[in-house]
Amino acid sequence: MIQRNNIKFIGYLFFIFSVSTIFSLLISFNTYKIGSISLILMFSIIIFFIQWIFFIHSYLFQTENYFDLIGSITFISIIISAFIIMNLNDLRSIVLFSLIIIWALRLGLFLFFRVKAKGFDNRFTSIKTDFINLFFVWNLQGMWILITISPALIGLLSIEKASMGILGYIGVSVWIIGFLIEIIADYQKIIFKSKKENKMKFINSGLWGWSRHPNYFGEIMIWFGITIIAIPVLIGWQFMSLLSPIFVSILLIKISGIPILEKNNHERWGNDSEYLNYLKTTPVLVPIPKKIIRSLLK
Repeated sequence: MIQRNNIKFIGYLFFIFSVSTIFSLLISFNTYKIGSISLILMFSIIIFFIQWIFFIHSYLFQTENYFDLIGSITFISIIISAFIIMNLNDLRSIVLFSLIIIWALRLGLFLFFRVKAKGFDNRFTSIKTDFINLFFVWNLQGMWILITISPALIGLLSIEKASMGILGYIGVSVWIIGFLIEIIADYQKIIFKSKKENKMKFINSGLWGWSRHPNYFGEIMIWFGITIIAIPVLIGWQFMSLLSPIFVSILLIKISGIPILEKNNHERWGNDSEYLNYLKTTPVLVPIPKKIIRSLLK
């Protein structure tokens, strides 16, 4: 059984490397190169190299504390490097650069200090001692970074430049709304958990009364916003970068986000009638005000 599982994860790793390589080559069309090497392909290699370095640290010290922080640092390193190498000064590049730096700094530090305060991350409880599984997760993060950042990276490295236009400003608006939803939801949960009387309770107030995972909805909106900003400079195979917000959505809704939290929450409050009612009356992802929900249930 152990060997079969190992073969399965080796297959997954092969899939990740194959998809990431093909994706990088296809979206590198009409982007700048250093010599004969596409900058996008070069950055793709750097993304995975960073994950491999810190995977070694993670496995040797059996720690998941730096996983999310390294993800954010990778985003920041790649976007700063692209911005400096290209010596960019057009509005779209400046906007994409700024929005990703703001997002990565805020989320990376938030997740890092949350794990440090808690002392562990539920996602890694059963895998941090397993070399192959842990290596797979770090590489999955590499693919997530590559696909997620691809619209912004193309926007910075594309030979074609275009004015922001109305689509660019729509993208900025979507990003701002998503960013506000995410930070408000995170702040509300921090305040809720900081009160002793809420130690054994689940949060169902504020945005959490409109959605069971409003922070994830905000995160998805952020990447739809980034992608919309980049659309005017996309050409041919570069439209594959439209997968960015879709990939983020799939990861959060089907793989590493909502399923894990819903399972943990059900184990804690599955026999609580108030929680069961919360499940029935509160959307999983998209925030909907309680008044609208009540009117629909009548």
